[in-house]
Amino acid sequence: MNDVPIGIMLLTLVILIGLSGFFSGSETALMTLNRYRLRNLAKNGHNGAVKAAALLEKPERLIGLILLGNNFVNILASALATILAISLWGDTGIAIVTGVLTLVILIFAEVLPKTLATLKSERLAFFAAHIYTPLLKIAWPLVFLINSFVNKLLVLAGVDTRRSGNGDKLNSEELRTVVHEAGDMIPERHQKMLLNILDLEKVTVDEIMVPRNEIVGIDLNDSWPHIIEQIGQSRHSRLPVYREDIDNVEGFIYLRRMLKLMKGQELTQAYVESSVREAYFVPEGTPVTLQLLNFQKQKKRIGLVVDEYGDIQGLVTIEDILEEIVGEFTSDPSRQEKLSEIALMQDGSYTVQGSISVRELNRELSWNLPTEGPKTLNGLVLEHLQNIPENGASFIINGRPIEITKVHGNVVQMARLDKPIKNYAPRDNSDVELTESKMRASIQS
Repeated sequence: MNDVPIGIMLLTLVILIGLSGFFSGSETALMTLNRYRLRNLAKNGHNGAVKAAALLEKPERLIGLILLGNNFVNILASALATILAISLWGDTGIAIVTGVLTLVILIFAEVLPKTLATLKSERLAFFAAHIYTPLLKIAWPLVFLINSFVNKLLVLAGVDTRRSGNGDKLNSEELRTVVHEAGDMIPERHQKMLLNILDLEKVTVDEIMVPRNEIVGIDLNDSWPHIIEQIGQSRHSRLPVYREDIDNVEGFIYLRRMLKLMKGQELTQAYVESSVREAYFVPEGTPVTLQLLNFQKQKKRIGLVVDEYGDIQGLVTIEDILEEIVGEFTSDPSRQEKLSEIALMQDGSYTVQGSISVRELNRELSWNLPTEGPKTLNGLVLEHLQNIPENGASFIINGRPIEITKVHGNVVQMARLDKPIKNYAPRDNSDVELTESKMRASIQS
């Protein structure tokens, strides 16, 4: 080595440090690639993406190759720098070159290339993939031996070296985080729709159904003029038909056919009864996602929700499910009437109808009242208090003060919901019910 010019050794040292930086930076670039974007680019035929995806299918081989090359050039650079230092400064040069080389490798072979790789990961990764693909084939025997030895050590240490293949798969919560962080890449309205789809797996039909007491239908035992009036004035396209009670349902009629007949000839009760189609029943607790598939499979758009005893609990339509995804797109008068009773007061509180569903209340006002148990505000209040409240009763649910303003029979018809209490933490059961003055004092504090 004494015969080699110092200039050649310096140039070689610079090249080795550059190679070390390439190995370090390319490792970071390849490992920080967006795997889903990478697969999309590979699917569209991007050459660099195809090679990078192939390398990342077995990352242990790629890492073995990169570390093999990186350590080789680092050791070679260290040896060459030592020889160069001894040639220039003698034995004292060893101490000098150790400190200088450590600093140079840290800056130019580690920090700088890895920082650049995080900023330009795709460009560097695709470039490196063209180099690593043939290099892996050449160095494969040595990489195989190294990986096999490492795997044996891991097995002896009790580590399972088998890859599950689920590392790149996302669960619903992780996917929800991805959608939230998409930013401007996905329009806000589309983000809401995607999040609503993810939330469907937690929703059952009895949470979105029209409650039994709000079902609009035709009682065939009513007078014929009254039935004609219902058919002519109904804003629904399908109506359940029953006798005396909704539990005695006979099926559904399609009002569009009735109205067409009324324009051309006289509508008779016999024709109405002959036009009744068989009712479609949906078990209570059916997940909304499953029911959407069932509607599609059965070619149905409406069904009656029944409990374990066969009693009708409500009515659900395919429109109800779609509105859970895209938001409200109908002008259902019953819903508008219900939402009109969510009245904003001057002090910032809301007057709310007790029959409104908790989920709808949370959605309309961006609240977080519990939805695990009862489906309506009335049910939530009754479960919370374990009795029928009186007018003026005040209490707190999830940090939100609630005052009962109207009770009729066994039903809470109206309640006033106030602003949430900041940093609210219930201490014991004595905190459940508050007087009006105490509740006001809590809010103000």
